Amino acid sequence: MRSKPAAAKGSATFFLVLILLGTCASFMALRTRTDTIVRKKVPGSSIIYIPSGKFLRYATFGYPALAADLIYLWAIQYYSTPTIDDRFDHLAHIFGIIADLDPRYQDPYEVGAMIAVEGAHEMQAKWPKKAAKAMTDAFAILDRGSADNPDQWIYPFDAGHVAMMDLKDFDLARQYFEKCMNLPGAPDFTKRLYANALYKRGDLETAWQTWLEIYNTAPDDRTKKVASDHLYQVKSAIDTGRLKEAAGKFRGRYGRLPGELADLVRTGLVDRLPKDLDGGDYLYDSKTGDVKAATSPWKR
Repeated sequence: MRSKPAAAKGSATFFLVLILLGTCASFMALRTRTDTIVRKKVPGSSIIYIPSGKFLRYATFGYPALAADLIYLWAIQYYSTPTIDDRFDHLAHIFGIIADLDPRYQDPYEVGAMIAVEGAHEMQAKWPKKAAKAMTDAFAILDRGSADNPDQWIYPFDAGHVAMMDLKDFDLARQYFEKCMNLPGAPDFTKRLYANALYKRGDLETAWQTWLEIYNTAPDDRTKKVASDHLYQVKSAIDTGRLKEAAGKFRGRYGRLPGELADLVRTGLVDRLPKDLDGGDYLYDSKTGDVKAATSPWKR
């Protein structure tokens, strides 16, 4: 026979569960009701009434993770509805609520950022300012993920990927990849992405040193070959850049481009003609002053 304290405890638990279910039902009813409001009058009407997650925690009666799940599932449905034109306006707010309720709930950070990036691409042609805000939201969500989960490398990794591939901000990508590769468990290839970001932002000397470190510490032949190809690319960029600059000085001095690269040595504009990483000569076009490597780094 159940004791009275145990029965009372069971009744209290049952009562709390009923209250929780009632709260969830009220939340969904509110969402359904606000969905009927004309969006032209109240943009984002279905979500503007949701309070901050910090306050919403008190209404969950000790079940914030469950509430985070419910809002996350609702958000997936909401952001999968293309007919809602203004759905990206409050994206950071919605995923911020989920983070407030359950900071260690990792999926929403990644999915929220992905939704923001896709929204930015979707709005770019028609609403460039909204697209820029969505892209900013993507970084804000991932930064929040890093702050709430400082031991997880995935968030700076994702942010670096977005900066590199979508924003084309190679310095920002470098910063995120550098942060990522210093966290435990980060994949080895993060350092390669970091080195590539250095190259794309024009920091050729640091890119050379980084790829050289990767080459010297490569765990297998494939990684060593990748590093070698990038070293060829970086060295070629450094050498051809210097030769083009010298050719420009030659034209400024003599009123014409040099007939051949050897003219740069004869006139003292360079000490010697550099060779590519494989010991080959660089190709020179005396009509345009262009200097390039004999082959592509990836076809060596």
